Amino acid sequence: MTDSAEGADSREPRRRMAYGEGREALLNAAVRVVARGGLRKLTYRAVAQEAGTTHGLVVHHFGSRDALIEEALAHAVRTSLNVSDVEPGTGKVTDFSAGLSDMVTADPDTQAFQYELLLESRRRPELLPQIRALYDDYFDATERELSRMLPDDAGRPLTRLVFAALDGLVLHQLVFGEPEVTDAALEQLRGLLRLLDANGDTPSATDG
Repeated sequence: MTDSAEGADSREPRRRMAYGEGREALLNAAVRVVARGGLRKLTYRAVAQEAGTTHGLVVHHFGSRDALIEEALAHAVRTSLNVSDVEPGTGKVTDFSAGLSDMVTADPDTQAFQYELLLESRRRPELLPQIRALYDDYFDATERELSRMLPDDAGRPLTRLVFAALDGLVLHQLVFGEPEVTDAALEQLRGLLRLLDANGDTPSATDG
């Protein structure tokens, strides 16, 4: 079965993309295609159908499938950083990753897309440099915010430990739901960070 026939059977037609919406609409469409069907489903035709535009416009904007993958991944990481509050910039533990569970609830496809590409990089090592470079954006943002919160600059090992906790919580919520479990676990993580906090953001007596 072709991608176009499969898409026609599985979902209602989407609103046609208006002139000028351009690259971002196509990147969002690519994210949705991969999140729902895996990287093997990512074709110009599938993205065009998802976005409600023409095959030629996708080719015009990206030129190659690899370029589309790379730009879609960068777009997904930027989107996640903007809404998750991994780096709110306040240096307050209370604010750290405050938007994480809402991010997953509101836009699960963006998170699923990133995990699909992580797994695909095990089969296609040529994807790994792009993924590593873009995930460095996550690590850098986490490290900067931890360094604002803690008395000494956060090192990479602590950064990776904290980000691994965040990443695991996102994955678990993506699979199991339960945003309230994510929020409770995040508060436990913040409690551990408060033990090292130098900015006076200490827990109240009821926090334990």
